[in-house]
Amino acid sequence: MRLTDQWFTAIAESQEGSDTIFVSGRIGIDEFRLSGKFRERAEVTWRYEPDSKGMPDEPTAEQMESVMEVLKRAMEKNKLAILTGVYTGAGERNMIFYTRNIPAFGTTLNEALSSFPLLPLTIYTEKDAEWDEYAEMCQLKEDDVDDMIEDEE
Repeated sequence: MRLTDQWFTAIAESQEGSDTIFVSGRIGIDEFRLSGKFRERAEVTWRYEPDSKGMPDEPTAEQMESVMEVLKRAMEKNKLAILTGVYTGAGERNMIFYTRNIPAFGTTLNEALSSFPLLPLTIYTEKDAEWDEYAEMCQLKEDDVDDMIEDEE
């Protein structure tokens, strides 16, 4: 299985409808999704003090990018986990991984982030062998395409 680094970007609204959420979703990963090996979903959430539009300030955004790159590299090095989506807005960034092993994911996360100061991260995991969250995220891409087609008519 070859892991590509192709992404789409979509826009969604927070549940309250008051903030914009920027969604980055990975495409070209069907081999991983269909392999049956990545049956657990791990969500790494970073809550931050939002600006008036629900976004992080520049220093926080830069640190988030650094952390995300370190985590992505560490998790994907041996294909322990695949970063499939990133949601940013409404005072939080949510990084979605599908993993083969939750305990190993936690160990790798702690090792990868050991050079950073203590970060405001929470981790949520659940079984998601059908990749339901991923399918919902990909629907946002299709909705955006539908909206663009309607706007052109």
